[in-house]
This record gives sequence, structure tokens and C-alpha cells, in this order.
Amino acid sequence: MPPLDKAAAPPLAALLTAGEQEVARILQICNACRYCEGFCAVFPAMTRRLEFGKADTHYLANLCHNCGACLHACQYAPPHEFMVNVPQAMAKTRVQTYADFAWPPAFGQLYKRAGLTVALALAGCLALFLTLAAAMSGGLTRAVAGGNFYAVFPHNFLALVFGLAFLYAIFALGVAVAKFWRQISPQMTADPRDRPAARAARAPAAAEAAMNVATMKYLDGGHGEGCNDEDDRFTLARRRFHHFTLYGFLLCFAATSVATLYHYVFGLQAPYAWTSLPVLLGVVGGLGLIVGPAGLLWLNLRRHPMQGDPEQHGMDRGFIALLLLTSLTGFAVLVLRETSAMPVLLAVHLGVVMALFLTLPYGKFAHGVFRAAALLKFAIEKRLANRLALGGD
Repeated sequence: MPPLDKAAAPPLAALLTAGEQEVARILQICNACRYCEGFCAVFPAMTRRLEFGKADTHYLANLCHNCGACLHACQYAPPHEFMVNVPQAMAKTRVQTYADFAWPPAFGQLYKRAGLTVALALAGCLALFLTLAAAMSGGLTRAVAGGNFYAVFPHNFLALVFGLAFLYAIFALGVAVAKFWRQISPQMTADPRDRPAARAARAPAAAEAAMNVATMKYLDGGHGEGCNDEDDRFTLARRRFHHFTLYGFLLCFAATSVATLYHYVFGLQAPYAWTSLPVLLGVVGGLGLIVGPAGLLWLNLRRHPMQGDPEQHGMDRGFIALLLLTSLTGFAVLVLRETSAMPVLLAVHLGVVMALFLTLPYGKFAHGVFRAAALLKFAIEKRLANRLALGGD
């Protein structure tokens, strides 16, 4: 058979990047095989398509949870000549979507140097807060009566600086995922006959997607036994450590929110007693943010290179390290708040938290937001008629 003329290549393929073309190539093979159809949401979504454009590859890459089940089950995986590796191809395209939709667009390049970005952000923020602490409190090694943090950094200063940083992170992520949603939205991609049904499906689909996020449904390997580890055994460890991390983060956020209510609504000033609700929520959440990230780091260090994209290890481990440091330094401040070590520990803790906030829109945290949007699209799409009628959904 003569080689294909590149000038005659289908327009759809010509618009795809190399990574997106690899996803499209692999999914064409998977669409013919269908062995993995029951493993996760990717494969039923795949059967609704005969070809895979940019929006399709972005959507399916973010729908993939990288559980590894399909890689270990695939008869065409390396060293077969077809070289089918769904998790790795999806991971490479997934990080490209984060960069493509980042806000501001120029900051999308930070994903390619996420490890360096985290390191520089952490170093800069630590230096800033250590310097400010020394200037504002008259020194870094003096005991503060009652463990009062605001004797080191005024409350209004902290509220302004961290409020702006957090709002920036939320805004940047919101703009990014809104752009992503406009590309993959059922209103844009569904058959015109199905658009009224897509609108009607939003509420139940949102509830289903939220439940899938909350339970990490698709980290069960499609059979309830979990992801495949590096030696092919099934394990629920990755799902459980993700749960610790997610709910630890949410409990810490709840602790901050309750403390805000205490301060502004009830006029109760920090520091709070060990038995107070903000401290209890923070302690439980902080423990989650130690167990979860530590476990995920352990799994990341052991995982086989074929089960993902090794080039993203810097981004993964940088984010995990910031979560761990946030929790560990927070506990150090809490336990030693009435000692002379508190000012320097507080400055270190605030530097770590600021680095976390500033890098949220440009690191691993983005995967949770983009994946939630992909799960919402899947929950809507599965409620629509399958016009191809080729799959089993």
C-alpha cells in the first residue's frame, strides 16, 4: 500500500497536536476492540463517537482517572506493535488542556515547569513572610502572650493578602474551566435534536457528577477492587488516599470559614481553644492532609512509568509536597503557639500556604476541577439518545 499523502490528510487530524492525535489513534483501536467497555466512564463515552476531534480528546482525557485497569487488560499494550497505552496518552493530553485553557493564557507555560514553579513560589513566599515577621513583630524568636498570631501579623493584613490570593486562584481556575466547558458542553457538541434533553438533564446530571466526585467512583477500576499497582495487583489505596486528601482539604477550608464567622459575626478573636470548632475541624482536616498526600506520594514514587506520564512527576510531587508542608507547619504552629518558636513557625506556615494558593491554578490541583467538568458532561451525555447506537450504554 503506498504511503498516504500528508497533504490529503483529513482536516480533523490536521488540527490536532501530536498528543491529541495519539489519543485519537488509540481510541480508534479501542473503539474496534471494546474489551474495556465496562471499566470506566471513558469507554462508554468513546462508543458515542466514530472520530475524535480536539474537543473529544480533551473531554475524554479529563474523564480518564488513570486507574490503569485498561493498560493491564489490553492485548495491544506495549510491546505489541499497536503500542496502546490509554493512561499515558490521556495524561499527556490532559496536562495540555490545563495549559491551553489557563488564565492568563501566558501562564499556561507554568504547567510545563510546575516543579520549578512550586519551588520558586515556595522560596519567595517563605522569604517574604520571614522578612515581614521580623519587621512587624520586632523579631522572630520571642514568646507571644496567649499564642496570639495577630501580635505577629495584624488580622487585617492577613485577611487582605490571603483573601486576594485565594480569590485570584478561584477566579483563574473558574475562567479556565469555563473555557474548557464551552468547548465540551453538550449544548455545543450534542445533536441539535438532543439539546432540549441536554438542558433538562442538567440537574440530575449535576447530582450524579457530584456524587461521583465525592466517592471517587472511577478509582475503583470498574469492578470495585481498585486501581492496578505496579505489579498488576488491585488496590483501593489510591482511592482511599485521594479521599483523605479531598476531605482533609475541605475540613481545613471549613475550619477557616468557621473562624471567619467567629471573628466577624460573633466577635470572637483567635487564638481559639483546642476544643473550639475551628481547631477541631482544622485538626481532623490536617490529619487528612498528612495521611492522604503522604500516601499519594508513596504510590507516585512506586508507580510504573507506563501508568502515566513521567514528565508530570514534578507537578504531581510539588503539589503533594505543598499540601504536606501546609498541614505539618500548621500543626507546628498550633502545638508551639505559646513558645518563642511561634513567630518563625507562623511565617513559614504562611509562606507555604501562600505558595499553595498562588500555584493552585497552575499545578495538579487543576485536575480535580477539569475532571469534575468532564464527569458532568458524561452524566448529561449518558442521558441522551446514542445516535450511533454502537455501544452498550
